[in-house]
This record gives sequence, C-alpha cells and structure tokens, in this order.
Amino acid sequence: MNEKSCSFHNEQELRDGQVEGMLDGSSSHNKDSSALAAFRGIPISELKNHSLLQALRAEANGWEPAVVSAEVLKAQEEWEAVDTIQPGPGIFLFAPGSQASSDQPGQLVSFSEALQHFQTLDLSSFKKRIQPTVRRTGFAALRHCLFGPPKLHQGLREERDLVLTIAQCGLDSQDPMHGRILQTIYKKLTGSRFDCALHGDHWEDLGFQGANPATDLRGAGFLALLHLLYLVMDSKTLPMALEILRLSRHHIQFPFCLMSVNITRIAIQALREECLSRECNRQQKVIPVVNSFYAATFLHLAHVWRTQKKTISDSGFVLKDLEALAKKSPRRLLRTLDIYLAQVSKGQASLLGAQKYCGPQGPNSKDLTFTGVCDLQPPSSEGAGLI
Repeated sequence: MNEKSCSFHNEQELRDGQVEGMLDGSSSHNKDSSALAAFRGIPISELKNHSLLQALRAEANGWEPAVVSAEVLKAQEEWEAVDTIQPGPGIFLFAPGSQASSDQPGQLVSFSEALQHFQTLDLSSFKKRIQPTVRRTGFAALRHCLFGPPKLHQGLREERDLVLTIAQCGLDSQDPMHGRILQTIYKKLTGSRFDCALHGDHWEDLGFQGANPATDLRGAGFLALLHLLYLVMDSKTLPMALEILRLSRHHIQFPFCLMSVNITRIAIQALREECLSRECNRQQKVIPVVNSFYAATFLHLAHVWRTQKKTISDSGFVLKDLEALAKKSPRRLLRTLDIYLAQVSKGQASLLGAQKYCGPQGPNSKDLTFTGVCDLQPPSSEGAGLI
C-alpha cells in the first residue's frame, strides 16, 4: 500500500467515529489510543489538511474566555490605580536589604506641625542641659557689655530656650513624628512619593555620613532636622535647597545633609552669643529669625563653595570663616537671602551659574574626610564650645 492510500485509509477510520468520540469527550481510553496510533502513520506534510486538526482549529477560533469573577475584576482595578513612580538617578526608594517603614506612604509634615509637637512634650530634662548664653569673664565680658549686641528681650527668652532645648533632643526612632519628619525631608529632596527605610544607604546619597541619620546630629540635635524640614517645606526656600543639593553632587562635591548640620551648629552658637538678639528684638520673634539665619548662612556657604572652587578638604576652614562672618554680619546675610529668594521667584538666580567647574572630577564624597565646626579648635577662650 502506497503512502497516499495509507493516509486516506487512516483518515476514513477517524471519520468513522474515533475523532467524533475524542471531540465529544465520550470516547474510551482504547479509542484514544487507537486515534493516536492512527496519527503515527500520517506524513507531516499532510497533517495540516487532516480533519481532526481542522476541527480543533475551528473550535479554538470560536473560543471565548470564561466569565471573570468579581474578585478578579476588583483586584485588576486596584492594580491599575497604582501610580508608577520613576525615581531619579542614584536615588533609592528603599534601602537595599531593609523594609520600608509602612506599606502606605505617610503624609508630609509641616514645620509648624513639627514645632507644635515639641511644644507639647515635656522637655524639662533636656532644658536643664542648655546654656542660654555664653559665659564670659574678665576683659571679654567687659568688651561684650560695652560694644556687644543688645540683650534679648525678656519676653523672647522662653522661645530662645525652646530652640536650644530642641537642639539637645536626639532622634527617637520610636516617635512617629520623628519618622514623619525624616520621611518628609527625604521625599521633598528626592521627589519620591513613597516612604523609605529609616536606616539605609539612601541617606548617604543625601549627604549623611552613614546609614543612620541620628549619628550625624552631634552638636545640633533634632534642631538640625527641623532646619532641614523648614528648608524643604517652605515654598520660597525649597528651590534653593534643591539647587544646593545639586551643587553638592557637582564636580566640587560636599555632603549636603552633614553640611546642613554644621550650619545649624553655627546658628545655635550665634543665638547663644546674642549675635541674633538685635534682629530677634526687631521682629519680636526668635524661631523665624534663627530659621532665616540658617538658610542665609547655608546660601552663603554654597556661594563660596562654587565661586572659590572649594573641595571637601577645605570644609573645616570654610566653616570656620563662615561662622566668623555670620556672627559679625547676620543682618547682611539675611538681606542677601531676601534678594536671592526674590530673584529665584522671578527665575533669575542660580547657584550653579552659567560657568561650569572645569577642574578634574573629585573622588566620591563618601571616601573623603569631612571636617566640621566641632572638629576645629576654638579661636579663643571667649567662645564656649558648641553643644
């Protein structure tokens, strides 16, 4: 029997009942075996013309999916409602190997809300540690009395003591408000809409020295984080904060958050030495003056760093000169800040400027030693050490 007649014979057998039994699902195991045995004799070239395959293809073309359950539809709608967030380059939404603080992103916290939180706490144990003013003796005390700034008004001293008391408080990971403040700072600086881990390498990307921000608050306490919160939550200073952050990641790098902590230390010392008393008395406020002084000092540091092409090895000397200038001319710094913010609102100011730094790209800031204010020896015995 030739190949064609064999093919015709096998096809006739399937038409006689074997194929119909398979399609109906009513054929027995023996019939299925016979059908499979019959396929073995059919050449491959003839399979596409076989009635069984044509029947299966026709049935597949008319196939319709089963009815989707309500649970599946609900899950699909919830998945499609999730926003797709693309983080910026070099920014991690979560620390590698760690978990986020919560599955749902927390709400941002304002500076006034965070300040109110501290005002409602019992901070008496921390308040005992503060030294509201610098103690001077001998000729230094006489000179300060004759030529120094005026004393702070009596009605403002409680507000001053609150600022210095917050500077004595550390970061408490068990306090939900502390966590919200950290999350707010992270989100505003990175543009992320999701919470991040409270410990992780992503804090080093923002300029802390390690994975735990609490270790870098020495000498400034939680006031350093409140200052960062003020900087990022004020619509006027947020563009400045983001531009300083970009500058810190430029060729002339410096650790952004760690530098901010050092600026807070300068603000604390200026307040204790009564360098801000005249402005506080004029505005009848302390906290807004200290905040503006912090921002103005940070702005001046960024300007010096860019225009004088400073590097991380110059940090200690830059901060020392900055502290002296800030204490001597706080009003001048505040006016410069007002002018800069007015220009930013009109799109006319830029810390990076049109001229790019043409020197060789420095090594990663994580590999360099940063010298802060507290690491320097005081210039004389007149000023007390930072907190």
